[in-house]
Amino acid sequence: MKRIYFDNAATTMLDSDVLESMMPYLTTYFGNPSSIYSYGRESRFAIENARKSVAKILNANPAEIFFTSGGTESSNTAITKSVRDLGCKHIISSKIEHHATLHTLENLEKRGEATVSYVKLLENGCVDINDVENLLANSKEKTLVTLMHANNEIGNILDIHAVGELCKKHHAIFHSDTVQTVGHFTFDLKNTYVHFITGAAHKFHGPKGVGILYINENIKINPLIFGGSQERNMRAGTENLYGIVGFAKALELATENFKKDSAYIKDLKFYMKAKLESEIEGVSFNGDVLSKSLYTVLSVNFPKT
Repeated sequence: MKRIYFDNAATTMLDSDVLESMMPYLTTYFGNPSSIYSYGRESRFAIENARKSVAKILNANPAEIFFTSGGTESSNTAITKSVRDLGCKHIISSKIEHHATLHTLENLEKRGEATVSYVKLLENGCVDINDVENLLANSKEKTLVTLMHANNEIGNILDIHAVGELCKKHHAIFHSDTVQTVGHFTFDLKNTYVHFITGAAHKFHGPKGVGILYINENIKINPLIFGGSQERNMRAGTENLYGIVGFAKALELATENFKKDSAYIKDLKFYMKAKLESEIEGVSFNGDVLSKSLYTVLSVNFPKT
C-alpha cells in the first residue's frame, strides 16, 4: 500500500533543488567560515549571500537576520532575552502557543523572572484582539507580547499588523512565532511593527536543523551562546554552512512558486473538506477554516465509531 503523507506542518520533504544547492558545501566548499584564507572566505561569502537573500524576501535588513538551529532556539532566544536584556517583566501570550513558547514562559515564571497573562480565545480559537489591548492597557510593567502568526494545529492566522500596532501604542516588545508562515506567507518586515520573528527551513522543503531569528535593528540584546564571534557576536559556534545555504534556497523557491503553490494547496484543502463532509457523517473542523486560516492546515475531528 502506498503511504500518503499528511503532516507537512510538522516537517516537509527536502526539495531536490535545495539538496543540489547544498551538496557543494558538503564536499568542495567545506572551509570554516571564520577562517581568513580562501577556503574560509568562500564559506563566508556563501553565508552572507544567503543572509542577503533571506533579508530581501522578508523585506528586512541583512544585519537583522541571524541563523540559528531552528524555530525552537529562535523563540527561546527572543523570549528569554526580552525578559533578561530588555526588561520585560510581564508577558502576554496564549494557551495554544507552540511548546517552544509555552515551556519557555513556564520556566521564566517558575524562576520568578516574569509574570504571564494568557489572552482570551474566541470560540473558533482565534486570539481575542480586544483582550490583548485590555491586557496591554492594564499592564504595570514593561511587556512582551508573544503570539504565533499561524497555529500549527488548527491553522488560525493572527492579524500580526493589528497586534503590532497595539504593541506600538503601549510601547510593548512584540515577538511572533512565524515558523508556520515563513515560506508560506508574504512578509514586509520594514513596514510591520514586530521586534522578533522566527523561521525553520524544514517547514518549507529545506533542511532540518537550521532556522532564523529576525531581530529588529532597534533592539539590542546580549548573546545567548558565548564563545566565538559568529553571527556578529550573537551566536557562538561554527555555522551550519550547508544548512544556511539550503535555508536560503528553499525560501527562494517557496517565494518564486508562492502564488501557484498556495492556490493549488488551498484548492486541495477545500476539496478535502468537502469530500470529508460528503463521505463521513458527523465530521467537523477546528479553527476558523473559512476565514482567518493558513492554506496549508486543515484540522479535522472524526466521529467515534
